[in-house]
Amino acid sequence: MASFAPIKPVYKEANAKGVRPLGIMETVLRDGHQSLAATRMRFEQMEPMLEALNDVGYWALEGWGGATFDSCLRFLGEDPWERLRNMRKRLSKTPISMLLRGQNILGYNHYADDVVETFINRMVESGISVIRAFDALNDVRNLETSIRAAKKTGAHVQASIVYTLSPFHTNEGFVKLGEEFAAHEVDSLVIKDMSGLLAPYTAYDLVSRLKANPKTAHLPVHIHSHYTSGMASMAYLKAAEAGADVVDCALSPFALGTSQPATEALVATFEGHERDTGLSKEQLYPIADYFRDVKIKIEEEFKLDTAFDVDAKVLTYQIPGGMLSNLRSQLAQQGWSDKYAELLEEMPRVRADAGYPPLVTPTSQIVGSMAAMNVGLGERYSMVPIEFRDLCRGLYGRTPHPVNPEVAKAIIGDAEIITERPANRIKPQMDMMRHELAEKGYPDASLDDVLSYALFPQVALEFFAKR
Repeated sequence: MASFAPIKPVYKEANAKGVRPLGIMETVLRDGHQSLAATRMRFEQMEPMLEALNDVGYWALEGWGGATFDSCLRFLGEDPWERLRNMRKRLSKTPISMLLRGQNILGYNHYADDVVETFINRMVESGISVIRAFDALNDVRNLETSIRAAKKTGAHVQASIVYTLSPFHTNEGFVKLGEEFAAHEVDSLVIKDMSGLLAPYTAYDLVSRLKANPKTAHLPVHIHSHYTSGMASMAYLKAAEAGADVVDCALSPFALGTSQPATEALVATFEGHERDTGLSKEQLYPIADYFRDVKIKIEEEFKLDTAFDVDAKVLTYQIPGGMLSNLRSQLAQQGWSDKYAELLEEMPRVRADAGYPPLVTPTSQIVGSMAAMNVGLGERYSMVPIEFRDLCRGLYGRTPHPVNPEVAKAIIGDAEIITERPANRIKPQMDMMRHELAEKGYPDASLDDVLSYALFPQVALEFFAKR
């Protein structure tokens, strides 16, 4: 089985004025179709354009992580490990980037350190070169194992400042978070704005602060935003003016709406400017045309509507775009479709009660489910999912602000509050996973299969049976 060495991403040399060309990370192979098409793009639909994408000159291609692993197993009948290796064989000079949920890896719960370390080693030797790691609560303790393991592999390690709005989130606080990451010797920082909340002048201020701070000035700064509120392109422009090094974009068929700004438009924006990306929009046109056809085929096969309007109300309810359709479906399944407007109003209240966690996987799902139950049952916190109780107890990490004491008393009672790093409480799991798989009829399971089973046990078993 092929084993690959990481490809080092390149930040282009500064010009005579000391200004570096703006880099672009292309997201059409991951976040673009995750945001607009429920992560349903198959490898066979990517493959014809991989060589062309490899020749564009992107800083990196985001092609794995996030929801792709789950979607491959659950919906597409693909082995995510084979997809990665096949992708890497065709991308000989452009690094593949992936999105890692820290101690959650690509799942929804914390895993033991040995699972995190083994997973990271395996994905790098299978083709990953850039690891973008984030924690939903911005609790650096939940990223320590990931960062340490990733650095040992030689991959580029990027730490995420998960951006959100609340009375307790400020640019000063985000810069301090950047300082914590710098102390762990990461290779770059990314301002990860999953809901499209980053305003243009706020972006300028935050990037300027990171670039001026002696503890973070040496680190390249990337910007990742979604077009949900309509501000992302403007935020990218102001961030670039402040010195941001790379921005995330998606080719136009999988751009805008709840996805990223369009690659071709960003390339055109900086043509002839001192931060000219050096990419050719004309080179991108035929690739975009191909993916436009792919999107139509995905829509037809999975009966999807990929058209998402800009919705500035996200600035208040802060729900990531992909979460909106899930919440609407959740209400419909319970017969509560008429309560959607109430749900949008309840989400910020539940988030405040839970200590203002940023709304990104898995906290967006946890807070969303709690809000849905509150409006559906007509009485707040009369029935509480165990995940929300665990969030308030500290089992996902330290919330940005203390949990509402009245809510905590009602739903936690006398249960222990967790103040240490949550993964400290998890015993090694790899041997246990191998043993469980052997008992289920797979005594010679490959390392790939053991890791797939560790993250998504039932889904993986169903995939193995069909395979």
